[in-house]
Amino acid sequence: MTAMKRAYGYLRVSGKSQIDKSGFDRQEKMIKSFAKKNNFLVEEIFKEKGIAGKQGIIGRPEFKKMIGAILSNGVKTIIVERLDRLAREYRIQEEILIYLASRGVDLISADSGENITKEINNDPMKKAIIQMQGIFAELDKSITVKKLKLAREKKKKDTGKCEGAKHYGESSELERTVIKKITYMRRLSRGQIKKLSYEKIAAKLNEEGIPTKRGKLWTGRGVYNILNRNK
Repeated sequence: MTAMKRAYGYLRVSGKSQIDKSGFDRQEKMIKSFAKKNNFLVEEIFKEKGIAGKQGIIGRPEFKKMIGAILSNGVKTIIVERLDRLAREYRIQEEILIYLASRGVDLISADSGENITKEINNDPMKKAIIQMQGIFAELDKSITVKKLKLAREKKKKDTGKCEGAKHYGESSELERTVIKKITYMRRLSRGQIKKLSYEKIAAKLNEEGIPTKRGKLWTGRGVYNILNRNK
């Protein structure tokens, strides 16, 4: 007997009227029907209430919780009723799809049966767009770094003082509290066989909706950098 493939379901409604008119019920029914026919085990369903389709990743608490779970337990498939339940705006669809594709996560539309992220990876044009967006993101970062460097140099020339960019934990009490939380999670607790991995700590922070300094999702590398910077 073929083992069932593990998946999560993701539902989204943008307004109270949709919640009251069984928007969730319809989406969940279609996802479960598709899963049953295609040998998927839907381990959990994440319901995004009152979130507009133009909202990106950071403004979606349930989506962030789902990604945190994916990073910690190895589920690599998300099923939605239709692509517009992920997002209506093309720009937001692209942002989320590229994020998922870059992490090897399959997004399947129950309505069409299409594995959307796999189609992106198999389409040379779409793959080129993803790569170009990565290049432009790096370019934007380089330009920003150069601007900051020039600003620091000007300030040093004008005042004789220069303050560099602050590390995480140097700007607010909240950041210092998060560092304490990360340190505590990393420590060996009584009865634990081994420490939590950096990836699992990142997943827990994402599940709790705690953003990074730049308002993005945590990664294992980000947690590692903070712990080693604050030793």
